[in-house]
Amino acid sequence: MKTRLTLIPVLSFLFLRALSAQEIYTLDRILDSIRQNHPVVKMYTREIRSMDEAAEGARSWMPPQFAIGSFMTPYNINRWSREGEMTGMGSIMISGEQMLPNKKKLDAEERYMKAMSSAEYDQRNNVLHELVHDAKSLFFETMILNKKLAVLGSNRQILEFMVQNAESRYQFGLGKIGAYYKAKAALGNLKNMQWMIESEIRDKHFRINTLMGRNPTIPLELDTLFHLNDFSLWVFDQALFFSNRSDIRALDQRIRLNWLRQDAEKQTLRPQFGLRYEHMFGFGGQPLLFNLMGMVSIPMVKWSSKMTRANIESLKWQAMSYEAKKEMLANEYSGMAYAMRNELQLKIRQLSGYEETIIPALKNNLQTMQLGYEQNTEELFMLYDAWEALNMKQLEYFDLLNQALRSQVELERLIQQK
Repeated sequence: MKTRLTLIPVLSFLFLRALSAQEIYTLDRILDSIRQNHPVVKMYTREIRSMDEAAEGARSWMPPQFAIGSFMTPYNINRWSREGEMTGMGSIMISGEQMLPNKKKLDAEERYMKAMSSAEYDQRNNVLHELVHDAKSLFFETMILNKKLAVLGSNRQILEFMVQNAESRYQFGLGKIGAYYKAKAALGNLKNMQWMIESEIRDKHFRINTLMGRNPTIPLELDTLFHLNDFSLWVFDQALFFSNRSDIRALDQRIRLNWLRQDAEKQTLRPQFGLRYEHMFGFGGQPLLFNLMGMVSIPMVKWSSKMTRANIESLKWQAMSYEAKKEMLANEYSGMAYAMRNELQLKIRQLSGYEETIIPALKNNLQTMQLGYEQNTEELFMLYDAWEALNMKQLEYFDLLNQALRSQVELERLIQQK
């Protein structure tokens, strides 16, 4: 009884482990995992936090300055003391100085520094989009390889039937020896192809696991569902890319940052005021003295404002450069998108031809030849030719499907469709 009770948790653990090993990862689940776990997300999130924290100091004042020392004190220390009616000379002075910030300048600096992280946020989204679409490419390529492997397994069974049947017939002199050796060589070549595809699948599993932030060697089983999207009604104009592309939105943020920086530079041309207070302790009976002064800096004068005005002009032209770059990128992306859509539509039409006509006809041909071969009305080489034609077209179909899915992923990457 105790042995049975001990086995229950062990069996339960093994059952749960088996279930987890059979867990299937859909494309959406993989993409969600990348968005949450990839190190680039953490890197940019912390960089954005760093900029936001730095922006908290935008309204800082200039530090106060304090000083202490002698003031108008003679070198002859005998004169420091009082002599009769004559008071001593010199004093100890304590001074303090504080420049008062211009409120408009502080406001402009705060707006600029708080906006700095927005450009980094769009840059993070742009990098993340690239990772997501890399994962999509790997997912679809792995799915195609799995489908190829399944078809090759089915075709291998037919080829093994031919080889075994030919060996049996050859013993009784009923087979064509040339076709037999071609079939046997094809069988070896097919096995090599299967091993190569299995290796490619493992390689892509490693890369998908890495993108998800998991141990690359963890077994991975992927969902096989897919669909080709219809982009025929899409209009790939500038407005689409201005709203969708993170790199273009990042340029918008840089333009905004330039204008905010320009505004902050303009505020530095405003006068800045300050206060200075000095208190003197006189030697030899001198009265307590003080100085109270107001100060003003005049940065707008020509000889001190050259650099600031040059920076303002430079920022203006840089913003205009970003505007031109936006137009250039949007036009380039638009042309690329229409070309990609045209290529995708061509691939979809070709796939329809394979699915509706070519492969069904070749399958019927193989079935007919196999039936005739079994009834001794067809030769082995005819059956082999029918098998070879079907196998080749099936592999061509999967290559074409892979190209179509790759075109779709590249188009989605270009328009940054989520």
